[in-house]
Amino acid sequence: MNLFRQILLTSFFALLALGVTAQDIHFSQFYNSPLNLNPAMTGVMNCNIRLIGNYRNQWSSVLRSNAFKTYAVSYDQKIPVGRSDYFGFGLGLWGDKAGELSFSTTQAKLSASYSKRMGGDRRGTSHYLVVGAEAGIVQRSIDFIAARFGSQYDYDLGEYNQFLQSGEFFDNDNIVSADFGAGLLWFTTLDKNNSFYGGVAFAHLNSPKVSFIDSTAVNREDISVYSKFTIHGGGEFMLSDRMGIVPNLVALIQGPDLEINPGASLKFLMGKNRRINQAFQLGLWGRLSNYGESGMNMDAIILSTRFDYENFGIGISYDINVSDLRAASNGNGGFEFSLLYNICGNERRGVYCPNF
Repeated sequence: MNLFRQILLTSFFALLALGVTAQDIHFSQFYNSPLNLNPAMTGVMNCNIRLIGNYRNQWSSVLRSNAFKTYAVSYDQKIPVGRSDYFGFGLGLWGDKAGELSFSTTQAKLSASYSKRMGGDRRGTSHYLVVGAEAGIVQRSIDFIAARFGSQYDYDLGEYNQFLQSGEFFDNDNIVSADFGAGLLWFTTLDKNNSFYGGVAFAHLNSPKVSFIDSTAVNREDISVYSKFTIHGGGEFMLSDRMGIVPNLVALIQGPDLEINPGASLKFLMGKNRRINQAFQLGLWGRLSNYGESGMNMDAIILSTRFDYENFGIGISYDINVSDLRAASNGNGGFEFSLLYNICGNERRGVYCPNF
């Protein structure tokens, strides 16, 4: 790769990193990161405590050591209220580092929910409405010293010249802002192994400012995070004693951009002892997006697998890039890993929740 093409490619991903200052992280295994999906999913589980870790690595085939890296960890718990209701609370932390400019985002947030039974009974079908809210602090930073601009390409020498003035000026390389969100969730459980749910969430209610420039200066505009509207749904349905289907769908609307991830997994129960949770899943997903003014295009095909044993769960997925960027990525997309652990108590209320 010649130097000029390298600068162009670096500039492209630098602009991509700068562009996502108004966008959010996303996981292909969105169903394995419930607190990042909807605060109303806080505490919605079949056990009392849930611990989840997620890691994503993307564009390593293009950016090598400067690949986009995203991680998240969360803790949430449910507390019984009255005869059938629940209160949930959780703590989440996620971080993201992108490209050669080391554009980094770190967020810590608290979330809470209340699950109200709307119908049904303990021995059969139950219907619940859940309302949730979240509040957090977001810190963003960037290394402008590592930036390269087209104006610094020396055509006389035929190479990049770091001593040429770029004409670009930035006032801040580190910003901190508050962030708030809310969500609703409806779920119906038919029994312990069959359920379905649907929810909506509204993130960045306060549209926090994220400018790296001084908005008080002349002819400069501040930049805010676009509010994000999330619609999601899914379920788990056993087709036989040993096999079931687990469909999921999420649509993310943020500013001018739309992303839709539909897909499903086949779930296979293993082991002879039904009292011990042992299951294996194989899934296929798609990611559609419009990215501004363009029409809907297929961005990636996602292959996934998950293994559950008792209270442990491990999820692995890989994105196959099928967008126009496949010329640079050779079809390589993102690798993702999820680790889940549930701590169950001795509750005997007979109330079930969807499995995540």
